[in-house]
Amino acid sequence: MPIYEFHCSGCGENFEELVMSQAATINCPKCQGSEIKKLMSAFAFKAGDNFVSSSASSGCGSCSTHNCGTCGSS
Repeated sequence: MPIYEFHCSGCGENFEELVMSQAATINCPKCQGSEIKKLMSAFAFKAGDNFVSSSASSGCGSCSTHNCGTCGSS
C-alpha cells in the first residue's frame, strides 16, 4: 500500500495519501477538490546501515560505480 504525493490544482495544496487501490478516489484534504495530480516522488533505499534518498544519489542504482558509462545505462 503505497503513499503517494499529490497536488491540488484548485487550492495549490500538496499532500500525501495512502492509496489502497488504483480505483480509489482522492480529494484534497484542504478544499475537498477533485482536481488532483499525482506528483513524482523521491524514494529512499538502504545502503549498508544508512538510508539514502534517491534524489541525493547519482548514477544508476544497479551498479556501485555511479558512472553510467561504465554499466551502459544512460
